[in-house]
Amino acid sequence: MKSCSINNDCLNEVDFHSSTHFNDRPNESDISLLVIHNISLPAGEFGNTYIDDLFMGTLNCNAHHSFSDLKGLEVSAHCLIKRCGKVIQYVPFNKRAWHAGVSSFNGVTGCNDFSIGIELEGADTIAYTSMQYQSLSTIAKTLIKHYPKLTKARIVGHQDIAPGRKTDPGESFDWSYFYQLIDL
Repeated sequence: MKSCSINNDCLNEVDFHSSTHFNDRPNESDISLLVIHNISLPAGEFGNTYIDDLFMGTLNCNAHHSFSDLKGLEVSAHCLIKRCGKVIQYVPFNKRAWHAGVSSFNGVTGCNDFSIGIELEGADTIAYTSMQYQSLSTIAKTLIKHYPKLTKARIVGHQDIAPGRKTDPGESFDWSYFYQLIDL
């Protein structure tokens, strides 16, 4: 993904799969944080439909023994970036996706209220692809231009807003390289 734009709080150049796992933000003008996550279902496996199924609320929890903990879970992200760099959007940016859980940033709790969540298909200890970094940096730069309260300094990992509970995007995420790509 070399460029993108936002129209009606959605990326124009990506597939949109409408998740039902979202609700209204308390204040749409408070979008001021970008949270980077990782996800793989089953853990460490890529290239299947399970992540999409989870975000769409259609995951067959009997499909793999590790999915039993996901039964009844309602979770979403604004976007998923697959290993090949393809982006799928699930929730418009002006709506509250359910990605952060119990969280806090700079003393403010409930990060879902004011953040955008982007999932990378990956795992903490498996290197991300160059295509994922390219797509993520393109999206991040576009979001920073579109939402004035969002800045480079307000891009964090899930582990930063839920320390001790979450570890993603993990040690394999190259923050230095990512920051070089979004140097504005």
